[in-house]
Amino acid sequence: MPGAQRTAAAPGAAPSRLRRLLPGPAPGANGAALYRRWWLPWLWTAPAVGCAVAFGVFPFFNTVLLSFTDAKPLGGAASFVGLDNYTRMLGDSDFWLATRNSVLYALIVVPLMVLLPLLLAVLVEKNLPGIGFFRSAFYTPVLASSVVVGLSWQWLLADDGLVNTWLLKAHLIRSAVPFLSDSWLILLCAMGLTLWKGLGWYMVFYLAALGNVPRELHEAAAMDGAGAVRRFWHITVPGVRQAMMLVGTLTGIGSLRVFTEIYMLGGSTGGPGGADRTLPFYIRDVGLDPLTGNAGYGSAVSVALFVLTLGLTLLAQRLTKEDEA
Repeated sequence: MPGAQRTAAAPGAAPSRLRRLLPGPAPGANGAALYRRWWLPWLWTAPAVGCAVAFGVFPFFNTVLLSFTDAKPLGGAASFVGLDNYTRMLGDSDFWLATRNSVLYALIVVPLMVLLPLLLAVLVEKNLPGIGFFRSAFYTPVLASSVVVGLSWQWLLADDGLVNTWLLKAHLIRSAVPFLSDSWLILLCAMGLTLWKGLGWYMVFYLAALGNVPRELHEAAAMDGAGAVRRFWHITVPGVRQAMMLVGTLTGIGSLRVFTEIYMLGGSTGGPGGADRTLPFYIRDVGLDPLTGNAGYGSAVSVALFVLTLGLTLLAQRLTKEDEA
């Protein structure tokens, strides 16, 4: 009988030991977990992982590899050139001009995009009659296509457009303001377009964050005699600081990638003589032109844009950690 018991127990002991070695449910699992295969969760995530690899990871590493070659936009034989593209980039005045425009774009747009949507959210947060209409109106530009918005701004800012016509009839100017022909005005108008289109989007972020700010703090501060401005800076701003960091990071990344606004207002050349080209615009010109383009050099500029964007993101994360500490 003891031998029979040992013999009967042996078949059950081997699977239990094997189950400990193979991936699968925990030893104490029960119910459906006992019949779930270890590879099943990976099967469900396979489509998302495949898309990320195909459209994210592979293009990134392929761009880095191309930056060390003289590849052409339409393909063909490519030879290894080492760091020649990066050396050329550091001595390229057009590259530094595009970098200046991108950085200047971010330095002006990011602070305004962090503050203005917050002020807008504070205004529309109150439950007043008809406030839903204004919330929808402020959010409407977000739904519009960037191309449609750019064409609308072209019509408004043209020499014979609505803005110049109104200013001339009001005798505020003597001649049309060159909104679409002066390099600095094109850049400023593109920034205004970015701000106008993004206000409603980031307003929603702040509306969600404002819901977590205790009303009792505002009521107590008001009873102590604090005005609206003081309550805003000492209660509202600290309460939505994390949202401000998020908006600043997203806006900074978007500002460094701006292309459509410059293309729609400055034309296919990126302003007079290409003076308003940003880094994405410059990458298109030097890397994707089918006749004169150099995909290797364009990839090197793309890597530089990635490093610049990564630096901005790491800076934002460091500021967020210091704020939490």
